[in-house]
Amino acid sequence: MRRNRRRRCVAVASVLCMFFNSGLSRAQDIDSVLRSTLVLPELIQEVLARNPELLAARKQWEGATTRIAQARSLDDPTLSVQLWNIPQTFNVTQAQNSIFGLSQNLPFPGKLALKGDVASRSAEMTEQAVRGKERELVARLKQAYYDLFLTHKAIQIHHEQVELLGQFVEITTAKFRTGKGSQADVLKAQVELSMLFQQLPVLEQRRETAEAMLNTLLDRDSTSPLGIPQEPSQIPLDKTLDDLHRLALNDRPELKAAELAVQRNEQSRALAQRQYYPDFNVAFQRFQNFQANDGFGAYVAMSIPFAFWTKPKHDAGVQEAAAAVSAARAQQHTLENLTRFQVKDLLARLRATDQVATLYRTTILPQAEQSLEAARVGYRAGKGGFLDLIETQRAWRGFQLEYFKALVDRQHRLAELEQVVGIDLDRRS
Repeated sequence: MRRNRRRRCVAVASVLCMFFNSGLSRAQDIDSVLRSTLVLPELIQEVLARNPELLAARKQWEGATTRIAQARSLDDPTLSVQLWNIPQTFNVTQAQNSIFGLSQNLPFPGKLALKGDVASRSAEMTEQAVRGKERELVARLKQAYYDLFLTHKAIQIHHEQVELLGQFVEITTAKFRTGKGSQADVLKAQVELSMLFQQLPVLEQRRETAEAMLNTLLDRDSTSPLGIPQEPSQIPLDKTLDDLHRLALNDRPELKAAELAVQRNEQSRALAQRQYYPDFNVAFQRFQNFQANDGFGAYVAMSIPFAFWTKPKHDAGVQEAAAAVSAARAQQHTLENLTRFQVKDLLARLRATDQVATLYRTTILPQAEQSLEAARVGYRAGKGGFLDLIETQRAWRGFQLEYFKALVDRQHRLAELEQVVGIDLDRRS
C-alpha cells in the first residue's frame, strides 16, 4: 500500500509539472510571437492626437476664439420705413409722406475694445484649459502604461515561480523515490503549485483591465491587443525644490489660466465703469412727400446712463466687477499655495519611492536570491526542511513584486509631478 501511495504521489507530481511547464512554454511562445514592445513616446503622441476629451477641449477653444470678433463688432444696423397719412382705402402707394431710414447704434468709444479684450482673455483661458487637459492625459497615460507593465511583470514572476516550484516538485519526488524524503513534502509542493495556478486568472484579469484602460485613453477598441511596456528607468531627478517651484509657477497651465482670469475681471471692471458713459444712435433718413419737395434728414440720439434712476444699476455693476477681481486674485493666490504644497509633497514621495526601489534592487533582492539558493541546496543535502524552502521561495517572489511596485509607484508620482509643474521631467519620455 505504501508503494502504491508513493507511485500515486509521483504520478500526480509528474502530471502537475508537465501541465505547468507546458502552460508556461505555451504562454511564452504566445508572448514572443504576438506581442511587441510598447513605446511610451509614441503612445503620448497618439493620445494627444486622438483622445476625444482633448478633441472636445480644442473645439471649445476654437469656439472661444470666434467670440472675440463677435464682441468687437457693432450691432446690426436697422432699416426703417414710415408711411404717414395713408388714405382710408389703406393704399400705401398713396401715402402723403414716406420716410426711409437707416440707423446704427454706436457705443461710447472704448467699450467695444474692452468687450473684445474680455473675450480674448476668455479665449486664452480656454487655451490654457486645453494645455492643462494635455498634461492631465499624459499623466494618466503614463500611469496606465506602467500599471500595464506591472501586470505583465506579475504574470512573468508567476510563471517563473511555477517553473521554480516545478523544480521543487522534481526534487521532492526524487527524494521520495529514494526514501530520503516524505510524502508530505510532495503534497506540499503539489498544493503550492495548485495555489499558483488559481492565481493566474486573477493576474490575467488585471492585465486585461489595464489594457482596456490604456486603449480607452488612446480611443481604441478596449480589446485591441497591446505590446509589452518597457521597464521604467530610475534616472535621478536633477531638479531641486526651488527649481520645481519656479517651473510650476511659470509653466503650469492652471496658474496661467488663473492669472488670465484676474486680467479678464479687471477688464470687465473697466467695462462696467464705461457704462457711466452714454451710447449713441445715428440715423440717416430719406423723405418722400406728396405734392411737396422730397428731402433728406438725420438725427443723433444719446442714452442717459447718469440719470438718477439708472445710476444705481451701473453702481451695482461696478461693485460686482470689483468683487470678481478680488475673488480671482484670491483664487490665484490659493492655487499658487496649493501648487507649492503639491510640488513639495510629490517630490518627497518620489524620493521616498526612489529609496525603497534602490534598497530592494541593491540589498533585499540579492539577499533573498542568495537565501533561496541556500535553502534549495540545503534541502537537497537534507540539511533543511521543505517548509523553509517554500517560505523562502514565497518571500523572494514577494520581494520581486514589491520592487516593481516601488518602480511603478515612482513613475506615478513623477507623472503627477510633471502635471503640476507643467513640463516633462522624465528624459526618456
